[in-house]
Order: sequence, then C-alpha cells, then structure tokens
Amino acid sequence: GESGHALFGFMQRTKASGEILDIVVGLLLVVTAIAAFFIPLALGVSWPIAVAAFVAFLALVVLVGVPLLYNRLGPWYDGRRRERDDSYFFNGCWSGKTARHRWMNRRLPNDPRCRLCLVPFGGVGRITRVQPSRKNPNFCMACFETAPLGGSDMEVGVLFADIRGFTSWCEGRAPEEVERVLNRFYAVSASVLAERDAIIDKMVGDEVMALFLPAFPSLREKACDVMVQSAGEILRRLGAGEQMLPVGVGVNFGVARVGNVGDGSVKDFTAVGDVVNTAARLQGCAQPGQIVVSDAVYERLGDQYPGATPLSITVKGKADSVPVHVLAAHP
Repeated sequence: GESGHALFGFMQRTKASGEILDIVVGLLLVVTAIAAFFIPLALGVSWPIAVAAFVAFLALVVLVGVPLLYNRLGPWYDGRRRERDDSYFFNGCWSGKTARHRWMNRRLPNDPRCRLCLVPFGGVGRITRVQPSRKNPNFCMACFETAPLGGSDMEVGVLFADIRGFTSWCEGRAPEEVERVLNRFYAVSASVLAERDAIIDKMVGDEVMALFLPAFPSLREKACDVMVQSAGEILRRLGAGEQMLPVGVGVNFGVARVGNVGDGSVKDFTAVGDVVNTAARLQGCAQPGQIVVSDAVYERLGDQYPGATPLSITVKGKADSVPVHVLAAHP
C-alpha cells in the first residue's frame, strides 16, 4: 500500500544519508592525512620531519578526532534525527540500515562490538570510552540510554518474571540471605536475556521485565519464539542447584509505545501500554515453574507446544477474561 511505499522510501533516504555522511567523513580523513604528509614536503621540510608530522597527525586523530566523532558528532547527528522522527532508530534496525551504514564502525578494531550500530567496545572503543548499555551489554549506551526522549508505536514482546511468595519467604530471614537470593535471580535472568538480545527493562524487587523487539535483526519474526525459550531457560536454571527458586513468568505480544520516557537527564528506555500491563497481570497468575502465555504469543508459536493448557483467566483491570495457554518448564 501507500504507507508501505512511504516507509520503504523513508528507509532508503535515511540509509543513503547515513552512507553519504560516512563516506564524506572517510574522504576528509584521507585527504587530511595526505595533506599532513605532503604539505611539509612541498614547503621544503625534510623527510624525517614530514614523517614526524604525519605520525603526530595520526596520533591527534586517534586521541582527539575519533573520540570527538563518536562521543560528540555521532550522538549529535543521531539525536537530531531521532528528535525529528522517533521511528528513525527502529526503522533503521528493521531495514538493517543501522548496521549497514556504519561504514567506519565495521572497520574499526576491535571485537566485541555493539550488535546494533557495530561500534567496538575493545580497541578504538576503549579510547573513545564506548560503554555497554545497562539494558544489555551486547548493545552500547548510545543506542539506548543516551538517546533523546521520545518513542514509537511498535510490536514488542514483553516478559515478566517474578519470585512467587517472595514477601512471605523474606519474613524472618537475614538481609544477607535475601540479597544472595535476589542476586542469583537477577544474574541468571540477565544472563539468559542478554544472550538472546532482549532489552532488560527493569529489575525491581523480586521482578524482572524484559522486551523483545522484532525490529532487531537477530529477532525479527522469531521474537515470540525466543521470548518463550528465554522464559523456559530462566525457569530451568533457577530450578536447578541447591536452592530452587519458585519463579513464575508471564509473556505477551502486541503494540506498545517504546522509547525513552522521563524528563531531562532522568529518563529510561522502556515500553508502555496495555500489552505491558497485561503481561504483568499474566505473570501474577503464574504458579512456580509456569509460563502463562497470551493468545497473541501462542498463535505465533505454531504447534511447538501442543501440551500447553488452554485457560481463560480473570485479571485485575480487565472487564473480560483473558484467554491464555499455560506452559510448564521442563527440568
């Protein structure tokens, strides 16, 4: 339709503009490097001094120019684009442009690097002080935390995991023991979710919230599959060992508002909307070792879980009952 053609045209324009910017920056660096070497020779300077000037220029580029490009110019450019169009970043992820147009990032050493923009964490990344995102260490802060305020309406998978009966369990126990249990819950959940390119939205009390964005190249149409697999792996790992944790999980899929919300420097990358609220309610209905799956998710799983139990449950804030399927985690 017309909207599809418009979106395709938008993607092509943003891809072209990003590639043009990278090419221009690359050409400027090459021309400046050549000038730094040959201008001293043209002025009659000796070869050793010309070589020294060239080395000094390279050092200046590495120590000043590269940090300026990635810590100032790059965020400024992306920030301007996102302020004009909140969907710029996510459309770029979906089209693959976010990774493809980072011509310089792909050629800079050293792995590991951000899975979205490909900026390296090692090598040059250490010089530029590129930091992993606290939402997922496989991504950089520039892609999430330091992005400007604003969001986009998009499809998203939402996962909530919670230690069941945690309040009563804590009663009478030493704070150190409570801390140890929470640290294990957080560590296992974060490890599983980060491995699968989920956005770790929140870790609050005895609860973890995560987002699975189909806009990410690694998820796409597999977002619901990966989300349910992640839920099962969290339950499996926390159900093993000396101290089993009674964790229940709820998952939902639908359109939500995704992006940075807040005010000024106090902001958070999250998702808001009914799909998020419903996922939280489903998690509240999960028994230890269960994954309560909304029909929106189950329909996208195909026939992978024929043994799932269909139910219709009543949740707080919903006038009608919600159809779900309940999966039991396998040990």
